[in-house]
Amino acid sequence: MVSCANNNGQQWRRHGLLLLLTLFYGETFIGRQIIAVMIEPIKLEFGASDTQMGLMSGLAFAVVFAVLGLPAGQLADKKSRTRILAFCALAWAFATALCGFAVGFYMLVAARMLVAVAEVPIGSSSMSLIADLYPLNKRAFAISCYSSAATLASIVALGLGAYLIGLLGWRHTFLLLSIPALILSAIFFIFVKEPIRGQFNNKAQANLTAVQTELNTSNDTLADTLRSLWAHKRFKLLVFSSSMATMSANAFGMWNITFLMRSHQLDLYSAGVLAGIIGGGAAAIGILLGGYLADKRSEQTSPLQLPIIGHILGISSLYFYLLWPSEQTILLFGYNVPVAMFACALTSFFSVWWVGPCFSLLTHLVPTHQRAVAIACQSILVSLLGMGIGPVLVGGLSDILSPSMGLESLRYALIFSSFSTIIAVILLIRLNRIFVTNEPDNAGVNSSSLL
Repeated sequence: MVSCANNNGQQWRRHGLLLLLTLFYGETFIGRQIIAVMIEPIKLEFGASDTQMGLMSGLAFAVVFAVLGLPAGQLADKKSRTRILAFCALAWAFATALCGFAVGFYMLVAARMLVAVAEVPIGSSSMSLIADLYPLNKRAFAISCYSSAATLASIVALGLGAYLIGLLGWRHTFLLLSIPALILSAIFFIFVKEPIRGQFNNKAQANLTAVQTELNTSNDTLADTLRSLWAHKRFKLLVFSSSMATMSANAFGMWNITFLMRSHQLDLYSAGVLAGIIGGGAAAIGILLGGYLADKRSEQTSPLQLPIIGHILGISSLYFYLLWPSEQTILLFGYNVPVAMFACALTSFFSVWWVGPCFSLLTHLVPTHQRAVAIACQSILVSLLGMGIGPVLVGGLSDILSPSMGLESLRYALIFSSFSTIIAVILLIRLNRIFVTNEPDNAGVNSSSLL
């Protein structure tokens, strides 16, 4: 009876920490996504171009992640991750509030870069904690719950954010956004304890082969850790496929509201509500379903089949959405909603199926003391391609096409940027073939024992 009560208590503490991590991730993602609603007001106030807005919304973040990502990952592998998150929450709150006091465009860019500094350790620390909270057969769904914060946050950022910006202005919205992070920082400092590292290793990684042994016995320097990680084909393919998938997804998420305003003639509030509720809601369901199915099918099929199917269905739906005639609308609850939004929902639903399975596989491929660095490697590439190149590429293409296509230039810029998802599918198919055929990697180790 006492043992059962202790197990229940541990389980609820585990779920409670996952909830805190999810809330914090959601808070930071609201800060990213709400920029999509602020693009037009900030552009008008500072007289910025689409390219400059892409710089502010993406590349400013990406540069910081590229420079600080690996040191932050190594820090999370060596120090208390819960304390790191407490300091990050505090720093994030102050940096976000500073954005509201920007008096010029480049001051706003600098403030956004400070926000990025506070965000850098969050992903690697949180994913490393989740790997120590849940065994492998429950990890994909736990990671999906955590990652679903991004999609749920988009509903808040795009829907409620559009209302707040219309009511208070973008500056006061930044100030309001900083308050929850202060509360989360206090909770992490006062109540949260660091879980035991690697407590599920014996169960989840009992069959790991010599590749893990080699990684575990490598030196603890950052250079040696990177060499041991990047020596293996599976790790590289997984990380690059995730990064390419994020490139087009982030670009789409950042510019979708502007696309609805320009090509479908919606006002800011309507575009924000539709993109948030329909796109964000569908993505939240999709990411949770993807993680659930991945756990259920973990011992039956390759973990990569679900991400491949999701990407193919997602990009097909995306083309329907972007090319659907803007004149076609349907009356829902007294509002004229573009018919294209149904394709937008399908795009959002399918395109996130990769998140839970791929992140779960990443935590399984690497040893405990290198998880955070491995996740940091992925975060850097995701930041450079997803947050950095993606939005800037779309903004630059839109500016280039604008003289000939006018307001429709953004539509075709988004279509062009989707090529990165096709590359992600090719990489995942290649990685899946390695698992299915037991093809040896560069170190001559079979992959079957890693599944």
